[in-house]
Amino acid sequence: MMPSVADIEAMDRTALVAAWSEVFATPVPNRLSSPFLRRFLAFELQARESGGLPKSFPTKLAHATRAKGTTITPMLKPGGRLIREWNDVTHVVDVVEGGFLWNGQRYKSLSPIARAITGARWSGPRFFGLKRSAQS
Repeated sequence: MMPSVADIEAMDRTALVAAWSEVFATPVPNRLSSPFLRRFLAFELQARESGGLPKSFPTKLAHATRAKGTTITPMLKPGGRLIREWNDVTHVVDVVEGGFLWNGQRYKSLSPIARAITGARWSGPRFFGLKRSAQS
């Protein structure tokens, strides 16, 4: 018999593993904590009780998964200007058609400019504050 959502809260790990096997007909993936098992089982049971997930859910999930790897940066248009201070020197990069202009030289991307400024391998968008780090 399928457990109810109310039953899941009181289950110990052994009972949660048995419930997982019953609900999903697969063994529990390695290293899943008991709190996670409870949440996952409760979600699945609630979804089944309400007729399952909406038909559009897989499409939305796939779209969100693809979008996760992309960064949200402002659209850089010709005429824009990026300003970054590094070691008490202000660096100005102009956005031009097909690239960037810095110190009178044209570049296709920001990364070589960031490397020239810092002497290290920086991501250009990250150096100029257009892309957040994974930790922020």
